[in-house]
Amino acid sequence: MTVRANALLTLALIAAILLALLLGSVPLSPGRILGALGLQGNPGDILVVWQIRLPRALAAALVGAALGMSGAALQGLLRNPLAEPGILGVSATAALFATFVLFFGLAGAGPLILPLAAIAGALAATLVVAIAALRTRSAVTLILVGIGLSSFSAALMALLMNLAPNPFTLADMINWTLGTVANRSFADLAYAAPFLAVGVGTLLATRRGLAALALGEEAAEGVGLDLRRQRLAVILGAGLATGAAVSLAGAIGFVGIVAPHLVRPFVGYDPARLLVPSALLGALVLVLADIGVRLLPTDSELRLGVVAALIGAPIFVWIAARGRLVE
Repeated sequence: MTVRANALLTLALIAAILLALLLGSVPLSPGRILGALGLQGNPGDILVVWQIRLPRALAAALVGAALGMSGAALQGLLRNPLAEPGILGVSATAALFATFVLFFGLAGAGPLILPLAAIAGALAATLVVAIAALRTRSAVTLILVGIGLSSFSAALMALLMNLAPNPFTLADMINWTLGTVANRSFADLAYAAPFLAVGVGTLLATRRGLAALALGEEAAEGVGLDLRRQRLAVILGAGLATGAAVSLAGAIGFVGIVAPHLVRPFVGYDPARLLVPSALLGALVLVLADIGVRLLPTDSELRLGVVAALIGAPIFVWIAARGRLVE
């Protein structure tokens, strides 16, 4: 069942990326897209595909995959279906650190400054949540910690935006606060890719431990699992993946909690088999959401984080109403 789900989600993701290449303010035919991908078509088509649409679609897919897998891993680690980078304040704190760098103009010092700042914020927030998880098993407490982190980060971001030295800095900060993959380039993907790859690889390496934790901490230790090493690995992996996602798109919520819930019934509720399909579904959701952002007839383009919340929040409420937040 897991293999079939992964295959179907992979095909759907590829189709969504191709759709993202076809659709836009000026739709392109499949023939023109193929020609542009082969660098043999109209120069204008090549520019649109390689410089605008393809990097943007790939950025949305990578961000969605990172958030989906991070949410699934955090839920498995904390054995709490409410755990997710956005709900627990990780995304907001990562965005705060990135906003701080933009406010003081430090991003111009080097291309890695912004990704490193976002990753540092994500790791700091994840560490706070992990410490809270060690002290309590209450889902309400974890939610309150996440709300506190998000609220504090939002307050500081609002303060920085209020004190923004010029309109250009303010516009950049708003982009990171609301989330967007507009105007992303292959260079932006290349800067975030190493951190994303290490984060995803680390999370995939924790699959056995997550499966053991499903039996309970005592049972997991009984089969030889090093709980401290497992927690550290998941925290580092989720922090790196989320930080890389924020460095690409800013703060985007709900993907990390909705994607695992939607695919969980199809993998037998096994945390180890949940990571990959959650990543694929998260990528699919964000690519489709970004297509919607580009096609909506608005005077100014909506931010991806806004559209993701409009999609994710009702699904989250639907999940909660059906009692799926308690395993």
